[in-house]
Amino acid sequence: MQLKAYFCPHMAFILCIETATNVCSVAIAHQGDCIITYNHSMPNVHAAELHSMVEKILQETGLTLSKLSAIAISKGPGSYTGLRVGVSAAKGYAYALGIPLIAINTLSSLTAIAKKQISDPKALFIPMIDARRMEVYCAVLNSNLQFLQETQALIIEHTSFSSILPNANVYFFGNGAEKCKSILNQTNFQFLEDISCCAAGLSQLAHEAYIKKEFVNLAYFEPNYLKDFIGTQAKNKLYN
Repeated sequence: MQLKAYFCPHMAFILCIETATNVCSVAIAHQGDCIITYNHSMPNVHAAELHSMVEKILQETGLTLSKLSAIAISKGPGSYTGLRVGVSAAKGYAYALGIPLIAINTLSSLTAIAKKQISDPKALFIPMIDARRMEVYCAVLNSNLQFLQETQALIIEHTSFSSILPNANVYFFGNGAEKCKSILNQTNFQFLEDISCCAAGLSQLAHEAYIKKEFVNLAYFEPNYLKDFIGTQAKNKLYN
């Protein structure tokens, strides 16, 4: 690709890494835009493929590691092994290059991808990451990517999300959503197809965090494995 169209020495290039699910993905973000991304959807290849994917994407753009301004990592929830591989790599790059590390909630970045398909400013978004059986990692966000229900591990039942008012258009997506279709069948519930975690979803959120200098401590940062089960329902209604 021709990088000259994007390059400006005063603007940030951020390497984005997504390994929270079976998808291993890397991207280069420039001023909030994803200029290139590589995705590998074969399971259990994160450790073997991640660093070669980073090398490939740098070669394709003509960038070097020294041109990067920050590293962005999808921090979970998600696969324990996948998150561990991604975070370890991100920390290593950030430490070696002396640049900051940005951590983005995986459900936020997943919603950023889904939001591009929906023009309704009053829509509600429920990203779901498969946590086996009928359990998912999920949250409820509005069109501004603000959390209305925080990230939780939830066993899906017919009454799940019943607190959402019926006049809100609610969109479910992610690799945990498919198994919920037959259970979550309210008329205002819709399921978006073919939306999965990928590093491109980190681009804008990582840029915003970079501008605000919202960096994590390299020594102490750990991914959000979300091991503890949280089965409570929200008491308040969610308004659109």
